[in-house]
Amino acid sequence: MLPNGVSYADRFSGISGSAIREIFKVLARPGIVSFAGGNPSDDALPNELCAELASDVLLKDGKRILQYGATEGYPPFLESLQAYLNESYDFPAEKQNILPLTGSTQGVDLLCKAFLNPGDTVLTEDPTFLGNMQTLRVNQQKLVPVESDDDGLRIDALETAVKRHRPKALYCIPNFQNPTGRTLKADRRKAIAGMAGEYGFLVMEDDPYRDLRYEGQPQPSVKHFDESGHVVYMGSFSKLVSPGMRVGYMVAHEDIIRKCTIGKQGTDLHTPLLTQAIIDQFLRRKLLMPHLHSILGPYRGKLHAMLGELATFPEGTDYTKPEGGLFVFCALPEGINATKCFEEAVERGVAYVPGTYFYPEGGHHNTFRLNFSNSSLEQIHSGMGILRELFQPK
Repeated sequence: MLPNGVSYADRFSGISGSAIREIFKVLARPGIVSFAGGNPSDDALPNELCAELASDVLLKDGKRILQYGATEGYPPFLESLQAYLNESYDFPAEKQNILPLTGSTQGVDLLCKAFLNPGDTVLTEDPTFLGNMQTLRVNQQKLVPVESDDDGLRIDALETAVKRHRPKALYCIPNFQNPTGRTLKADRRKAIAGMAGEYGFLVMEDDPYRDLRYEGQPQPSVKHFDESGHVVYMGSFSKLVSPGMRVGYMVAHEDIIRKCTIGKQGTDLHTPLLTQAIIDQFLRRKLLMPHLHSILGPYRGKLHAMLGELATFPEGTDYTKPEGGLFVFCALPEGINATKCFEEAVERGVAYVPGTYFYPEGGHHNTFRLNFSNSSLEQIHSGMGILRELFQPK
């Protein structure tokens, strides 16, 4: 109970904590196999290399790194990030178009602060990432889900929603989407960028999984097709190097960057300079690509192992077959409730995230999300065996 005279802000009306964070609380017991999180494998976290780089940068530039820094970013990181973007991405990036972020989710929060008023409409994929659903709701946005299929957002459904709701923004994850693992087709990306310019809404292109590709060909970014400045691209090194370092970035029209920079000053002043400096060294010393190549093979093997197990699930089970990323999304035959089965699954020693939490309007209780990156092949085999038995029609 709150102290006398203290009340919650209106923005917290109906807001609960992240479902995944709540699920983590029940996973403390030893031996449980967790497909619930979105964590990279511990084997993919380069702790020794990061320790060496941290020592190097502190010895060479420690006084600047340990002091307050510019909100616009640690200068060497801005320089190497700009070079990396212009070398590896399909849109131009000048320094005035880049803002380092404390994780790409901060970008969504800053865009809400700078450009969205309480009650504005934001369109999302259906389903979509529950963490940024929470960010949008805390900022008092009205979320309107748009129907998706195996190729991502349906453009006919998007245009209908745009005309009906006149949104201020669209939030989407084009590559290996969380939770589904789907990849948005190139022609749909082009259509989204064109529609944003025509109808005047922002596109929040959240792309943290881009480089975790195991099969198929890369697709152009939505930002690549942006001729009007309406697309805001957000990337992250969380899934590539370390989620704990919280280093992401935004690429957008310079006026958008300027306003988000002002908002960031009141949020965290600047992204920690030490973690920016470590990522700078990954880029400057060309360490990122070799590191990625070392983790893609094991991740590919784990994904294929999980898909192989799913092929033996009860008849009528449907699931995505991602070309990359960290997740597989599943739909059980109607009548099997994955939300209600969760507690029994944990009792049997395995966890997942019920799919209902990823749908802005709820429902879909026969769905669930699986993460494969943070489990061994043995754990995938044993954990999926438990789920296969649990989900057998009674």
